[in-house]
Amino acid sequence: MWGFITVLVDSVVPRLREVFELSFFQAGLVQFAFFIAYGLVSIPAGWLLARIGYRKGMLVGLATMGLGCLLFWPAAGLRLFPLFMLGYFTLAAGMTVLQVAANPYVAVLGSEAGASSRLNLAQAFNSVGTTLAPLIGAKYLLSDRILNSDALRALAPAEREAYYAAEAAAVQGPFVVLAGALLVLAVLVAVARLPQILDTAHTGSYATVLKRPRLVFGAIGIFLYVGAEVAIGTYLVNYFLSMDLATVVRGDATLSGIASTLLGNGLDGVDAKGVVGAFVALYWGGAMVGRFAGALLTRLLSPGRVLGLFGGTAIALVLVSMFTTGTTAMWSILAVGLCNSVMFPTIFSLAIEGLGELKPQASGILCTAIAGGAFVPPLLGAWADVSGFKWAFVLLLACYGFIAVYGLRNTTRA
Repeated sequence: MWGFITVLVDSVVPRLREVFELSFFQAGLVQFAFFIAYGLVSIPAGWLLARIGYRKGMLVGLATMGLGCLLFWPAAGLRLFPLFMLGYFTLAAGMTVLQVAANPYVAVLGSEAGASSRLNLAQAFNSVGTTLAPLIGAKYLLSDRILNSDALRALAPAEREAYYAAEAAAVQGPFVVLAGALLVLAVLVAVARLPQILDTAHTGSYATVLKRPRLVFGAIGIFLYVGAEVAIGTYLVNYFLSMDLATVVRGDATLSGIASTLLGNGLDGVDAKGVVGAFVALYWGGAMVGRFAGALLTRLLSPGRVLGLFGGTAIALVLVSMFTTGTTAMWSILAVGLCNSVMFPTIFSLAIEGLGELKPQASGILCTAIAGGAFVPPLLGAWADVSGFKWAFVLLLACYGFIAVYGLRNTTRA
């Protein structure tokens, strides 16, 4: 659920960009409103978790996410951009509490040596959601034609009002359904018989856990990983459109067949954004496949070495996309999703290794670092506004470079 909702935001961004006449930088602020919640809520969530335990923490997170989704109804109906961002923030606040609770819970459900493998397996199911989200987004949020400001001004007042009402409904429906699903999931977690494995009476302090360099550098790694992954996902549609890949896809039988399969129907009447937006599913699908594979790889090899290998491969693929065009540039940047797969769970497990009852505080710090998704996308967008996406991808190289080094420097147990 949290993977699905996180990526569904990417499908909303291109629609908001044209309707509200946003620059790439302003469109990136949508992600800022979403991911800044991790920076503001994670530490309090870690404090809460240390007092109420993992299970109740997951319940609080799911219920808050459901409430955040419900806020999209008035936000879309009033058509005010700041209210959209407030809705994203509320949704992400609940997601933050869920992540702070669920990730360390999975890590401690067994031996510490297998923590990285368990987290990779759990995150693989997160990736099932991130894979489905762009398909749903391309079909229901991007497939119809979005009018730009000139076209809107040409409409009669009644037609313009009808158009805006349709835009609101396109956003409201999916998030109301998600709200119901989240609340049902919260009930299921409430009745599930989950083990109590955190001694809430003997947890440590943030001052103690911040003295661990491995944790601090792991937090920086998660900040850069989430920032890079979200930046790519946010701007993939715009990047593909800048290379006129919609025309390429329509003119190639194989590519149009892939797009039709991903969308579940033909391309007739599908907007250019919908055509290329379908391929975003492959980016997130690569993460899903990689995490299932990563669950095995991190059992057979040192998690740090696996992380270094995937980080180095991501650098190579970004470079290929930067210096090529057309389908080569498209497939290489999509393949970065496969490299992203093991990064979050592996960095997380390496960073909290050996921390014992300090894990709730460590999780709060690491989830705070997810706020990288609030800062890196606007930076990449601002760079793209000035010099185009190819040069803006230098920012991605720096992110993946740090991650590769972190992995190679932590190949032994803490």
